[in-house]
Amino acid sequence: MTDMANHDATTTPRPRHPAVEAFEMFTRNLSAIVGLVLLMLIILGAFLGPMLYPTDPFEMVWAPFTPPGQEGFLLGTDYLGRDLLAALLNGARVTLLVGASAALLSVCIGVTVGALSGYYSGFVEEALMRVTEFFQVLPTLLFCMVIVALFGTSLHMIVLAIGVVSWTGVARIARSEVMRIKQLEYVLAARASGATHSQIILFTILPNAMPPIIVQATLMVGSAILFEASLSFLGLTDPNVVSWGQVIGANRQYILDSSFAVTIPGLAIFVTVLAISLIGDGLNDALNPKLRRR
Repeated sequence: MTDMANHDATTTPRPRHPAVEAFEMFTRNLSAIVGLVLLMLIILGAFLGPMLYPTDPFEMVWAPFTPPGQEGFLLGTDYLGRDLLAALLNGARVTLLVGASAALLSVCIGVTVGALSGYYSGFVEEALMRVTEFFQVLPTLLFCMVIVALFGTSLHMIVLAIGVVSWTGVARIARSEVMRIKQLEYVLAARASGATHSQIILFTILPNAMPPIIVQATLMVGSAILFEASLSFLGLTDPNVVSWGQVIGANRQYILDSSFAVTIPGLAIFVTVLAISLIGDGLNDALNPKLRRR
């Protein structure tokens, strides 16, 4: 009997940490890996490109609308004769930073509102949910345009405008997770041990509610990039800062004559948002406990 017990003890596999299982499942997702590789290449191009190709994106270097590959310009020139490759490399950093910053701001607002409305009941929940519903029914792009038009077109204001109009989805996810988790035994035990409400929310509930919030935050980076491109296309951007949307907006009048000046930065936005979406889908599968058990 002792030998059989020892044999069972040695053959029973040890439970693996959920983070290890999530990482292994993410690495087995081919589309997620492709998206991660694409995003890493774009980030490297954004931060190393301007050093390897030190051309001022605002300098007029040749004749306007020089086709790609001619006169030594790999991607051609825009309507003012500026190097599109330089604009693409320099604009990548701004586009990514705006997308990441706006998504971070949205997550901070959404998690705060969702956690408070999910944890507390009564007046606090009703008031916060009415505010959430008010922002949810507003046309987000139109509201973003109004904010930028009223308060300025600086990058800080664009980030603030995108963050203010796009937090409602995170708030609803955070609220549902907090409402589910606050009824679990370890939260009741923390409350019985004398932990304050803020300690329970910050250190007990939110760490366990983060997986779906992380997935939503990842997808929101792509949405913020599209928001910035839309504002830039409409001319609501800082003209002294180059971004992919700004390049599209500056050349949009000539899309029929020299479409490459709009198509190239448009493809860059498409590939970036696609890569982020693939990563988000991979994280959703990897962080879902039900899928990990299959």
